[in-house]
Amino acid sequence: MNDFSIAGTQSSPAIRGDWAQGLLAMQGDSYPENSYELFHQVFTWIEAYLADAGRPLHLELRLLYLNTSSIKAMMDIFDLLEAAHLAGKAVSVSWLYDQRNERVVELAEEFKEDCTFPFDVVSHD
Repeated sequence: MNDFSIAGTQSSPAIRGDWAQGLLAMQGDSYPENSYELFHQVFTWIEAYLADAGRPLHLELRLLYLNTSSIKAMMDIFDLLEAAHLAGKAVSVSWLYDQRNERVVELAEEFKEDCTFPFDVVSHD
């Protein structure tokens, strides 16, 4: 497995997986017509990385808006990370947000409450 990249659009985030760095980054809005189609490659990449890489995985999020199906997809991603964490694998999340976007910080904090792995919600200007 290697790196992958999904170009962002008006309704879907840019997503980049960097195998060598152990980094999965998502940035932008997420309200695609078919979130399963968008996130399927992400799930596959995370599962392969956690199974094969033997190194820490860091998820860096700069998501601005998520619709209901994207929130469900993120819950599934965090469930994968939680299972990996409980199995002794090093995983972490940084969710960077703009202070003016209160909805996103509330959502990120809600996700964080359900996770036992390192999960930082960080304001950026």
